[in-house]
Amino acid sequence: MRLVNILVIAALILAASFVYKIKFDSTLQAERVVKVRSELRRERNAIAVLRAEWARLDTPGRIQGLADRHLALQPVKPAQFDKLERLPERPAAAEPPAGKDLIGAAVLSPGPDTTGSVLPPARR
Repeated sequence: MRLVNILVIAALILAASFVYKIKFDSTLQAERVVKVRSELRRERNAIAVLRAEWARLDTPGRIQGLADRHLALQPVKPAQFDKLERLPERPAAAEPPAGKDLIGAAVLSPGPDTTGSVLPPARR
C-alpha cells in the first residue's frame, strides 16, 4: 500500500510539473503575441504617417509652386493640341513580326552596347 501511495505522489508531482511547464510556455507565447501586436501597431502608425507625408508632398499645388520656382517652363498654348484624326499613320517598321519575341531575344543575346557592372551569364 505504501508503494502505491509513493507512486501516486510521484505521478502527481510529474503531472504538476508538466502543467507548470505548459503554463509557462503559454505565458511566453502570450508575451510574444503582445510584443508582435505592438510592433504591428507601431508599423501601421508609421505607414499612416508616411502616407500622410506623401499626400502632402504630392499635392498639385505644391508641385506647381516648385515647378514655377525651379523650372523655366512655357505656358501651354492651345495650338499645341490637335485632333487624333490628324495623327500620322504608324510606320510599318514599328510593328514586331508576328510570333517573334523581340524583348526576349534582346535579353538573351545582348548587343555590344550592353552596360552595367554585372557580367553576362556564361555561354554553354
